[in-house]
Amino acid sequence: MNYIYIIFLYSLFLGSFYNVVGLRIPAGESIIKPRSHCPNCGHVLGALELIPVLSYILQKGKCRGCQAPISPLYALIELATGILFVTAPLVLGWSSELVIAWTLISLCVIVFVSDYKYMIIPDKVLLFFLPIFIIERIFIPLSPWWDSLLGAVVGFGLLYLIAVISKGGMGGGDIKLYGVIGIVLGVKMVLLSFFIATLAGALFGGIGLLIGKVQKGKPIPFGPFICLGVLLAYFWGENILAWYFQLYI
Repeated sequence: MNYIYIIFLYSLFLGSFYNVVGLRIPAGESIIKPRSHCPNCGHVLGALELIPVLSYILQKGKCRGCQAPISPLYALIELATGILFVTAPLVLGWSSELVIAWTLISLCVIVFVSDYKYMIIPDKVLLFFLPIFIIERIFIPLSPWWDSLLGAVVGFGLLYLIAVISKGGMGGGDIKLYGVIGIVLGVKMVLLSFFIATLAGALFGGIGLLIGKVQKGKPIPFGPFICLGVLLAYFWGENILAWYFQLYI
C-alpha cells in the first residue's frame, strides 16, 4: 500500500508538468524556459510555490507577487493526475499493462489542458505519443494483436467520416487523437469511448445552454469529453458493456 502513496505523490508533480506542456506547446513556447511564472505580473515562482495542490491551497488561490487569482485548473489537473495514476494499479493490478495505462493517462491529461485552454490538440503531442503506443502495444499486445491496428483505423476513420458528413463538425485534432488512441483501445473500446464522449458532450452542452454558460452555435472543446470516454472505456469498458447488455438485452 505504501507504493500507492509514492505513486500519488510523484504523479502530482507529473500533473504539474503536464499543465506546463498542455499550456505551452499549443502557444509555441518552450516547456523548459522561461521558468514558471505568474502570467499577470511575471513573478517567477519559487520552490514553495511549485508544490502541487498544496501551494495553491496555502496561497489561497492567489499570486504571492500581485495577488491576482490563480486558475484552479492547475491544482485540479495535478490532483486528477494523482488520482488517475493510483487508480490504474487498483483496477488493473500490478501488471505490464500499467505502463500503457500511465502513458494513456499522460496523453489524456495534456490533451485535456490544451483543448480546454486553446481548443487545440497539438500535432507535436500526438506525434510524441504515437511511436510510444506502437512500441508498447508490440510488447504488450491486445488479443488479437491486430485489434490495435484496426482500432486506429476505425478511430481515425469514424471521426473523419463524421467531419466530412457534418462539413467540419469534427476537428482535425480530434480525428488524429482517435487514430492514436485506437492503438491502445482496439475497435470495441474505441466505439464505446466515442459513444461515452458524445453522450457526455451532449449532456454538458445541453445543461450549459439551459444555464447560459454555453452559447448556441459557439463550439466547445470536445477533447476533454474524448479523454473522459477513453479512460472510462479503458478501465471499465467491459463492466459498462456487461451492465448495458444485462439491462437492455
